[in-house]
Amino acid sequence: MPHPVLQLCNLSVNFQQEQQLIPAVKNVSFGIMPGEILCVVGESGSGKSVTSLAVIGLLVASAQVQGEIWFAHPQRAEPVNLLTLMPDDRRQYRGGQIAMIFQEPMTSLNPVYTCGDQVVEAILLHSQISRDEAYGRAVDLFREVKLPDPEGMMERYPHQLSGGQIQRVMIAMALSGNPTLLIADEPTTALDVTIQATILELLREIRDRRNMAILFITHDMGVVSEIADRVVVMYRGQVMEDANVYDLFATPQHPYTKGLLNCRPQTDRRLKRLPTVSDFMQLVTNAEGQPEIVPQPLSVIENNPRFVPVSLAEQEQRSQQLIQQQPLLTVQHLTKSYPVRTGLLERSALFNAVDDVSFDVYPGETLGLVGESGCGKSTLSRVLLRLIEPTAGEVWFDGQPVFQLQDAALRQLRQQMQIVFQNPYGSMDPRQSIGSALMEPMVIHQIGGSQQERYQKAVSLLERVGLDASAMNRMPHEFSGGQQQRICIARTLTCNPRFIICDESVSALDVSVQAQVLNLLKDLQQDFGLTYIFISHDLSVVKFVSDRIMVMNRGKIEEIGPAETIYNHPTRDYTRQLIHAIPAATLEIIKARQMQRPQSDIPEIA
Repeated sequence: MPHPVLQLCNLSVNFQQEQQLIPAVKNVSFGIMPGEILCVVGESGSGKSVTSLAVIGLLVASAQVQGEIWFAHPQRAEPVNLLTLMPDDRRQYRGGQIAMIFQEPMTSLNPVYTCGDQVVEAILLHSQISRDEAYGRAVDLFREVKLPDPEGMMERYPHQLSGGQIQRVMIAMALSGNPTLLIADEPTTALDVTIQATILELLREIRDRRNMAILFITHDMGVVSEIADRVVVMYRGQVMEDANVYDLFATPQHPYTKGLLNCRPQTDRRLKRLPTVSDFMQLVTNAEGQPEIVPQPLSVIENNPRFVPVSLAEQEQRSQQLIQQQPLLTVQHLTKSYPVRTGLLERSALFNAVDDVSFDVYPGETLGLVGESGCGKSTLSRVLLRLIEPTAGEVWFDGQPVFQLQDAALRQLRQQMQIVFQNPYGSMDPRQSIGSALMEPMVIHQIGGSQQERYQKAVSLLERVGLDASAMNRMPHEFSGGQQQRICIARTLTCNPRFIICDESVSALDVSVQAQVLNLLKDLQQDFGLTYIFISHDLSVVKFVSDRIMVMNRGKIEEIGPAETIYNHPTRDYTRQLIHAIPAATLEIIKARQMQRPQSDIPEIA
């Protein structure tokens, strides 16, 4: 048996904060064999990224690291403990034998250098070859990661590439040192589901071709089912479970694992509410004052109303009730064009980001809007709210012609039409307290007779979204991503809106937090009589939350109809591709994929 490529032994990482040590990783132990993909899965704060940064040596200087990190260098007879190396010796491994792909590829590339120059630079750093040879090797790497026109891509800048292409450039750069271990930290989180599928397939091919070990970090159990050979589940800095992927999905042992597996919307049935991790376990304080996980009794789980599916008859009845009303929003022949220059002569032309779109949205309805990046989803939402002006077409909101309203009438309309953006932290002023952020819209729209009334309403809305009055005096950076998104939802409600656009509002959240926010949106819709347009590239999430689904592609509507009909009986090839790209975490598919693996030292599944 060969050595594990990587072996962690009782790894612990602590951070100094105001005279006390904050534990981020606690006694973590696991190993990775050559040709194996090990997924480390858990929510934000579980310690998975800190673990990977400890391996590659990118933790801040103040971090206190204990334990052992053994790495098997292919040119050494015995593994070396990376934590015993001097910084200069440690640097020889980083980027060469141990490479890393980060979540946000655009922030990892220099915008003023071509993609080719940056990969060539990485090759020269780890190889004693000429620049011409490095250029040829970079082209070969671009070809290996299946970039179109590899020679042409060498001359392009990062902003000229799509998100999936940029991530392929980052994979090529990671491979430039011919690494033994590749660490992929959430490499597909920001990508469309179709592009995600191609990146996962690419990583599997690279693993098999190079017999390379991959440490893959994610919070998405659907992605885990697609790519993992083995899975380590982390929670609050500790390993909860370590098993091969088939056993983990077939017979999860830990209640936290069971919660993660059930949080993601299921494609084969539609539940009234999504289960969350708290439905499977409780975090209590034991007699020694330490936090302890207690599983929920089986009887509590079996009788949980969240697990009750919505029947097809119930869905059809609700759909009929909705479409019998007068539309709240009517869109007719809406077009938004941008001037572009094309061809060698750079002739002027028009690009239709939204191309002759017509549809209705009914009161109390959730219309899911799905499609890949660049299909026109976000442009459409901004035109509907008149954040950008249309090129042609008409929009009516509750009988009012949106594009003809001016000044006070437009301000009144915007009070009723709100939006929740994808990045909650980017939606708030980092120098403004949460209380000020919530009360500011009420001041602008003259809601509430006094500052005290506005304060009380802000507190009430915070409580409604699961926070409390203590949040009023805190700053945005003091909250987690899920909490920040709840604050943004509360802020939209301060104006008493009737219509809210949720633009990728849960795509950046952990799967368990995503479930909580989706449940919250459903509750708020019922309590406040809200109407939603819910934008996402994830059809499984859209299917759970929507009454109808509208599929967009290249600025046009591919098809629109009831959620179950669109998902189970799509009429367009594009919709079928989106559905096919959704990770299908079935035991049959997981087992078939593992059985297709070439001979390796990875234990076979039963």
